[in-house]
Amino acid sequence: MLQDQQYLRIPGPTPIPPSVQRAMAKPMIGHRGNETSELLRSIKPRLNNVFGTNQDVMVVTGSGTAGLEAAVVNTVKPNDEVLVIVTGAFGARFVNICEAYGIHVHKFEVEWGKAFDPLVIKEHLRNFPNVKAIFATYCETSTGVMNPVHELAAAVKEVSDALIIVDGVSCVGGVETRMDDWGIDIMVTGSQKAFMLPAGLMFIAVSERAWDVIHSNRNRGFYFDLVKYRNNLEKDTTPFTPALSILFGLDQALELMEKEGLENVYSRHKLMKEMTRKAFRALDIPLLTNDEDASDTVTAVKPVDFDAELFRKVIKNKFGLSVAGGQEHLKGKIFRIGHMGYCSPADVLQTLAMIEIGLIQSGKNIELGKGVAAAQQLYLEKGENH
Repeated sequence: MLQDQQYLRIPGPTPIPPSVQRAMAKPMIGHRGNETSELLRSIKPRLNNVFGTNQDVMVVTGSGTAGLEAAVVNTVKPNDEVLVIVTGAFGARFVNICEAYGIHVHKFEVEWGKAFDPLVIKEHLRNFPNVKAIFATYCETSTGVMNPVHELAAAVKEVSDALIIVDGVSCVGGVETRMDDWGIDIMVTGSQKAFMLPAGLMFIAVSERAWDVIHSNRNRGFYFDLVKYRNNLEKDTTPFTPALSILFGLDQALELMEKEGLENVYSRHKLMKEMTRKAFRALDIPLLTNDEDASDTVTAVKPVDFDAELFRKVIKNKFGLSVAGGQEHLKGKIFRIGHMGYCSPADVLQTLAMIEIGLIQSGKNIELGKGVAAAQQLYLEKGENH
C-alpha cells in the first residue's frame, strides 16, 4: 500500500472529485459581497432540481444533524406530540433531538434491516390524533435500508394532518427525490454524502404547508431559525457566515451532476448497488436487507462465518480500503459499503477485488474472482451508459 493512498468506501464522508477540490481552493471572498450573492444565485435553481421542489432550498453551515435539529425546532414545540419512525440509528437520532426539546415522542420501531410499511404507519396513526409531525428517514445509513418515503405522505394524509419530515442525508443527490410530488413537507440532506463535498453544509427545503406552521411558532431558536434563512435567501445572502470554500465546491459539484444528468446519476447509483449485492450473493455472504428494501447508496453485509471487524482491519491495513462497521447492537455483526457520490462502477469492481483478498486473509473460504465476475457480468448486461 502506498503511504498516501486510500480508498474511502464508507457511507460518508465520500471521495471528492478533483475539480471540486480545485474549486474549494479558490481565494476567499467577502461573504457579504456581490460575488457571494452571484454564487448563491447560481446554486439556488440547481438545488431545486435535486430536491424536486419549487420551494427554496436553504443552505446552512452545519452538519446533517444540524438539519435534523432545525427541522424539529422550527416545526414542533415542547409537549407537542410527534411520531418518529425508527428503522435504525438515524431514526433514533430524531427521537433524541425531539426529547432534548421536551417534545412528546411516540416511537414506531421497525426491525433493523427492514423498511417501514406506509399503510401500517397510517393505521398506527389512528391511535394518535394529536400528532403534529411525522419524522422518517429516507436512507437509513446504519442498515442500508431505503424507506418508501414517496408513499408515506399519501398514506398518512388520509388519517392525519401531521407534517411529513424526512432525513435524506445519505441519499439525496444520489437517488430520485421529488419532494413536491411526494407531499413531503421538509427534506434535509448534507454535503458530505452524494453531493461529493466535505462535511460542513446542510440543505433544507420546506413546503408552504410547513412554512405556515413555522411562522406560527415563536420559539424557532436563533441560529436554526429557518425564517431568517428564507428571508436572506430571497436577497441572495445568508443570515450568518457561510462556509464559502464548500459553497465554491458545491457550485462545481452541481455542475458535474448536471453534465452527467440527474437521471444518469440515479441509474449509476442503482447499478453500483446491484453490482455490490450480486457480488456478495455470488460469494454466498448474506446481506442485511432484502432487494426491495436495499439502499442505492450503501450496502450492509452480515457475515456468519468470519469476523466483520477483523475483515475491516485486514482490508484497511492491506489496501487502505475503509468500509464502515455496524452501529449499536449491530456493532461487530455487519459492515457497510458506501457507493455514492464520486464513485463509479469501476470503483466498485476495484473495491470488490480488494474485498475478496481481504476475505481470504480473514479466514473466509471463497473462490477468488467469483464476486468480481458476477459484478462484471451485471455491468455488461446493464452498464452500457456508465
